Amino acid sequence: MSTLSLATRLIESLPSGVPGLFNPWRDHCPHECAGNGPAARLERLACHLDCDPAFILVGEAPGYQGCRYSGIAFTSERLLMEGAIPRIPAISKRLSTRHLPFSEPSATIVWKALNNLGIAERTILWNALQLHPHRSDNLWSNRTPAPAELALGAPALHTLIAAFPAAKVVAVGKKAEQLMMTMGITPSACVRHPANGGASAFAAGMGALR
Repeated sequence: MSTLSLATRLIESLPSGVPGLFNPWRDHCPHECAGNGPAARLERLACHLDCDPAFILVGEAPGYQGCRYSGIAFTSERLLMEGAIPRIPAISKRLSTRHLPFSEPSATIVWKALNNLGIAERTILWNALQLHPHRSDNLWSNRTPAPAELALGAPALHTLIAAFPAAKVVAVGKKAEQLMMTMGITPSACVRHPANGGASAFAAGMGALR
């Protein structure tokens, strides 16, 4: 199966147009730049999946500063413009209409650690819920998804893990671990989420797994 076929299969399991939940690979955002629609984000996801992964890192859900415009978990517009993401050529055009490119702190920490450990080329990033949960009055916001919403991500997560059976599935943070357990998935390990002062602990946890 090609990585584009895999990416398409993953996304086909996710709903589109659900109020309060943005599907980066099927929905259009009024703040996306021309050329960065669902098809472009799907293509980037396919490039990201094009490896023989040793690790699949699973977070909780996409954020508006990262996956909403990049199409890749823990990956920001700024990192893509800098050419800092393996398997994806540096982009020359903006992804969002924000006056400056979005820069997600957790994304910067995650990719820095993966590169320093020499495992960036063999790591896939994903989320337990792959839809961006936002407030109804603000697209540039993040909120905690409801239990019924979280269940929407289970089929895609199961499909991704089945596609790479040799990879270690690592939960990024306790929330992600709990979500995976409710989906019937026991991660190989759980590392500290890099947010709120967790950068060193995240890097140490991934170093131990490596």
